[in-house]
Amino acid sequence: MSWVYRYEKGTLSAREREVVEEVPVVLNVNGRELATLIASPHDLRFLVAGFLRMQGLVERADDFYLLSVCNDFGMAKVQIKGELPESLKPVLTSGCGTGISFTIPQARKMRSEESSGMSYLPAGVFTMMDALAQKAEAYASHGGIHSAAVGHGSVDLFSEDLGRHNTIDRIAGEALLKGIDLTGMMLVTSGRISTELVAKAALLGIGLVASRTSPTSTAVQMAEEAGITLIGYVKADRFEVYSHPDRLDVVGTVTLQHQEG
Repeated sequence: MSWVYRYEKGTLSAREREVVEEVPVVLNVNGRELATLIASPHDLRFLVAGFLRMQGLVERADDFYLLSVCNDFGMAKVQIKGELPESLKPVLTSGCGTGISFTIPQARKMRSEESSGMSYLPAGVFTMMDALAQKAEAYASHGGIHSAAVGHGSVDLFSEDLGRHNTIDRIAGEALLKGIDLTGMMLVTSGRISTELVAKAALLGIGLVASRTSPTSTAVQMAEEAGITLIGYVKADRFEVYSHPDRLDVVGTVTLQHQEG
């Protein structure tokens, strides 16, 4: 808890309030300092494992010889099979606080074709989004936290972090270490849907991504190419579909309406 001062109607009043925690984690892989992850301080093993998975450096749990995270010193020490590429070019992403990725060919390969035969019920999208909102208690108490969940209409894995991309990495890492196959699952997220998020979903074989907010134009294009059903602006009883509406199991036909202005 921290003391904060609220200005209202010409006066300042003091009160205690929860503030979002943020920690830097220096990631050392095979004796080489690879990156510094900025994240929420819980379940950092999942974040580290998922980050390395999304960069194409590990594919399964037994690719790790060592996975150790020391919260007190902000250090993750990892030993993995194989050698790191000689040159890793950092890429700044659009994540909160600016995230980092690497242009590794393996990480760019998409696996969404594995779930191309799946269909999804709109009711499942609403159920998942409602469950996400119920689980995201941290946001209700102090704001500033993103959340994400995956499942087949009900939540199998849930994560939250101050960075929306970290939430996907956390899910990827937890699934990897627990041996959970994410192929064909739905992903719901509290944040904007960007290209990085769609690319990560495709790598994990996820077939549908939904958010209460909007996707970017390049995210829509990537989802179309990857075979992912992309959904935005999920409300109480409606949403907007930006790619592959044919994957939705709905009653009735599609009607096209032209709106003026």
